[in-house]
Amino acid sequence: MKKIIIRTDSSFAIGSGHVMRCLTIAHKLKELGFYVQFWMEPLAGNLINYVAQQGFGLISSAEEADLYIVDHYELNIDWEKYIRQYTKKIMIIDDLARTHDCDLLLDQNVVPDFESRYDGLVPNHCVKLLGPKYLIMREEFLMARNQMSQRHNNIKRLLVFMGGTDPTNETMKILIALEDYSFAQIDIVVGNGNVHKGEIKEICNERNYQYHCQISYMAQLMQQADFCIGAGGGTMWERCYVGLPSSSTIVAANQLITTTYAAQLGAVINLGWHEDVTVEKYRNLLKGLRDVNVKKLGNISLQLTAAPQPNAWLSQIMELLA
Repeated sequence: MKKIIIRTDSSFAIGSGHVMRCLTIAHKLKELGFYVQFWMEPLAGNLINYVAQQGFGLISSAEEADLYIVDHYELNIDWEKYIRQYTKKIMIIDDLARTHDCDLLLDQNVVPDFESRYDGLVPNHCVKLLGPKYLIMREEFLMARNQMSQRHNNIKRLLVFMGGTDPTNETMKILIALEDYSFAQIDIVVGNGNVHKGEIKEICNERNYQYHCQISYMAQLMQQADFCIGAGGGTMWERCYVGLPSSSTIVAANQLITTTYAAQLGAVINLGWHEDVTVEKYRNLLKGLRDVNVKKLGNISLQLTAAPQPNAWLSQIMELLA
């Protein structure tokens, strides 16, 4: 049995996105009979226990493996060269167009000239998987895309999800803004790593909002919602994939290019950098929703994320391990 080690991390500062998309890959590889372990550091706000609950073993230092999958902004080409002594192959998941020593690179983001983004930054033999064809989507999202109903411009159900940790506490800003507005249903989603989740839950209970924490049915909520107030990053592509009209607040520097470009293409409403997105700005968004062509937003999102096949990255990993 071939062994795969996934090197990634999560924390209050890093967020949970890297671990969540690695779990999607890990489950697929495990289903195919590979032995998959995670290497994660015990940072504040980590998801180590969650990964263990998902059925994966954990290590705390380098071990020999047939493949290392690395999804980590703080590990660079020097670390990759170091880890070569432990593995035959290296796969990198990146969003930042950095220099790498790897055999397979995946960057799912839609940015200007994404097809040539890594030219000269990886070895000549490296296989590059670039753009929305290679979106990393959990099975629930693949199913949701196949079961979509027609979107309409009447916004009755609102979804709020600002990422697993929401390090800039956007959810609380939105809750304050929502005091002046009502919808048929409001779903508020947080992750276990959100340090304000207790206070958020109390507010949801007081107002009869639906509170959800560390869920496995996000795609279902996205199917049911008419509009989502969200963050940039991986969750933005999930919303686009199921055609959910949404706004995006940029809560991390790596989200700037992708969120800006997605907005230029008409797929999302870009509210801007989180420090500039005030409670009043969220109020203005809510006030102006009646004038937003959400159906058009949803259709452009679907077109942008149209892929020839689900999880197109999986066959390339299989070839790498052959």
